[in-house]
Amino acid sequence: MTLPDTTVNPAGADRTFQVDLRGLVDLLSHHLYSSPRVYLRELLQNAVDALTARHGLEPSTPAGAFGIRLYADGSVVRVEDDGVGLTEADVHTFLATIGRSSKRADRIAEQRADFIGQFGIGLLSCFLVADEIHVLSRSARTPDAPAVEWRGRGDGSYTVRTLPASARPRPGTTVTLTPRADAGEWTRPAQVHALARHFGSLLRHPVTFDDGTGGPGAPVNPEAAPWSRTYPTPGARSRALAAYGEEVFGFKPLDTIELDLPAVGLKGIACILPEAVPAGRRHGHRVHVKGMLLSEQAEEILPEWAFFVRCVVDAESLRPTASRESLYEDDTLAAVRDALAERLRAWIARAAASDPDLLGRFLQAHHLAVKSLAVHDDEILRMLLLWLPFETTDGHATLDEFARSHRTVLVTSSVEEFRQVAAIASAAGLGVVNGGYTYDRELVHRLPEIRPEVSVADLDPATLTAHLDPVDRETELAAAAYLAQARDALAVFDCDVALRTFQPASAPALLLDSREARHERTRSQLAREQQGGVWGDILGALRQEAPRAQLILNQLNPLVRTAVTIDEPELARTSAEALYGQAAMLSRRPLRPAESSLINRSFLDLLAHALRKDS
Repeated sequence: MTLPDTTVNPAGADRTFQVDLRGLVDLLSHHLYSSPRVYLRELLQNAVDALTARHGLEPSTPAGAFGIRLYADGSVVRVEDDGVGLTEADVHTFLATIGRSSKRADRIAEQRADFIGQFGIGLLSCFLVADEIHVLSRSARTPDAPAVEWRGRGDGSYTVRTLPASARPRPGTTVTLTPRADAGEWTRPAQVHALARHFGSLLRHPVTFDDGTGGPGAPVNPEAAPWSRTYPTPGARSRALAAYGEEVFGFKPLDTIELDLPAVGLKGIACILPEAVPAGRRHGHRVHVKGMLLSEQAEEILPEWAFFVRCVVDAESLRPTASRESLYEDDTLAAVRDALAERLRAWIARAAASDPDLLGRFLQAHHLAVKSLAVHDDEILRMLLLWLPFETTDGHATLDEFARSHRTVLVTSSVEEFRQVAAIASAAGLGVVNGGYTYDRELVHRLPEIRPEVSVADLDPATLTAHLDPVDRETELAAAAYLAQARDALAVFDCDVALRTFQPASAPALLLDSREARHERTRSQLAREQQGGVWGDILGALRQEAPRAQLILNQLNPLVRTAVTIDEPELARTSAEALYGQAAMLSRRPLRPAESSLINRSFLDLLAHALRKDS
């Protein structure tokens, strides 16, 4: 909090930046910190770092001998610690200069990794809730050090006084805030206690809270982190970790994975979500650094494919950003992300090898996440591909079940293509998998890597048509006139018409028309319309032989057997249009405007014909 320099500088001399502290506090509140509530986290962090520094001076002192005490009665908020304290010189150097941290002092520079804070601006966060900060401190580095009082105000001014040692009999620091009227939301006793528990529940030093009612101080962090405790049995440990995950995240985990990375001092748990989540939705994870809560929305701790878990971890070596509300992206974080990904893979492998019931429940909820992982991870592919569920002509089945029934597996390129052919392919005994969903087609094509005796091929209309039985020559000749009328009526849709027999007999017609074929026909039509222009040349160069759609009429269906005997040209055309429209709707693909118009027109024409006949 450097004061303005009012001396006159000669021309060309170095000058000192002038700081508008109120403007700086506004900047912090709107752009660095997410909420005024962080003031308490910053005070706790400074207290913890002071305790860490004192333990460095007195390593033989038990860790629990020094602690932190909070007090809030509605009129003041006070945070007191038994830490290393400050001398008068320290106060002038560190409290009165923005951006300088006592944790940068030469004598403890080599220990910076032991401290949570690294940026030296945390105390300014107190101006988010108060206009004045009162600090009373006594250094533990000098045995007979006096007490030092520092008062900093929001206008940038401060005062320092040296007081007798009796003003603070023991080393340490007390920070007192007198809240502004508009800060009551964050400084009421119940809120201060809740914030202390929120930020400090995993701190390693004892923290107590006093609300001024005369009762004993309530412990803020009465127990160590659940993964640091001792349990009588592995089952008891597993249940305790699951209960902690449920308390933190609000859901009962499908399972919990214990996380332990000694190289970076990381411990914690990953909780498997019990229900499916949309692909790509990344949940925030709860990350503590040296016990202090850093973030509840740290997405970067796990890779994108791991959206089926939520983690709570405490780490020693991860670096917080300046706001201490997210993690700094560096090599350490990247290594942690990779290591945690390996822990998740190991859990999947263990479930696959020893707990098929758990694996089944996991895949039922999160098969899309596993498919995403399997596409890029050969080990997971080999372990789990046969377990993964797919939509097939035998219903929803795993590839293992499906491959036992079908040595040749056909896979569609789209959902609509699968819906067009599913019923007929199933009746014909063909094994078809819906490859239209994300990752499915690519994964099915890799089935022979695990089951070499199984072949996989893309389904095309010719493959299916080849499995439909032809009608006898006499029937074909008798229906020739109708088929010609039908082809003429459907020529506008580039659709051919054929007569076959197939099951189920209740299906009057099957429309075989892929999305790629429709796109190619549209492009060809544009080329014809733009013939002679620049776009015509471009589209003409891209033009291929446009594959035609096929309307396959089912001779086994009573309606079709009646339709092919129609000798009235207009009625024959209308019936063919109606059969085409019904088959297009059954395919459940989006209808083009011309097809919607055809369906309406053919229905009305058939209705009019029926009414004329009845009259």
